[in-house]
Amino acid sequence: MEHPPFAVTVDLVVLTVRAGRLTVLLVERGEAPYAGALALPGGFVRPDEDLLAAARRELREETGVGDGVHLEQLATYGAPDRDPRMRTVSVAWLALAPDLPEPTAGTDAAAARFVAVDDLDLAALAFDHARILADGLERARAKLEYSPLATAFCDEEFTVAQLRAVYEAVWGHPLDPRNFHRKVTRTPGFLTETERTSTADGGRPARLYRRGTLEVLSPPLTRGDT
Repeated sequence: MEHPPFAVTVDLVVLTVRAGRLTVLLVERGEAPYAGALALPGGFVRPDEDLLAAARRELREETGVGDGVHLEQLATYGAPDRDPRMRTVSVAWLALAPDLPEPTAGTDAAAARFVAVDDLDLAALAFDHARILADGLERARAKLEYSPLATAFCDEEFTVAQLRAVYEAVWGHPLDPRNFHRKVTRTPGFLTETERTSTADGGRPARLYRRGTLEVLSPPLTRGDT
C-alpha cells in the first residue's frame, strides 16, 4: 500500500520578558506562502536529525542561544490543510529564557523581532500559528501556578521582586508584593537563598535567590489568589 508523502516541521513559541512585558519571537516570512506575514520561527526537520535536535537548531539559528533555555514539547498539529504547500505535521515547542538578545532572521525569513504579546493580533499570524501561540501562552501561564517555571525567565540569581515581575508579565496583572514574598520564600524548596544582595530593584539591598529543588508547588500559586 502506498502512503502519501508528508513533511514534519518544528515550530517554536519563544517567550521572554523584556522591559517588564511578556514578548514572543516572531519572524516575517520572506517566501510564499504567507510572504510578509508574521509567523512563529521554525522549519522542516532534516532527514538526519530527531525532533529535539531540530528544535534546538532552529532556536539557535533564530536567537543565537542553544543551551541554558527551558525547552519543552508543547503539542503536535496536523490538520490536513494547515500548510498549502503539502501535508505537514508540526511538533511545536515552548522555549522560555531570560531577556534574550535581538534575534537574527533565519534563511527563509525577511526579519525577526520580539513582539509584546498584548500588542499582537493573533489572527494575523501565518498558518495555524495563532492556535499554537495561544496554546503556548496558556501552557506557560498554567505551569507558573504549580511549578517553579517562572525562574526560567530569570537570570541564575534573582530577587523576589524580579521573580514577581515575571509572574505579573506572564499573568498580565499586578500581584501583592507582601503576599507574593511570603508565599515564595516560605514554600520549602522553591527558592535557595544566597549570601549576596542586589540594589538593581532600587532602594535597600535585596536578597538574591536561586531556583530550589522543588518540582511541584503545593499548594499552587494560582492566578487569582495573589
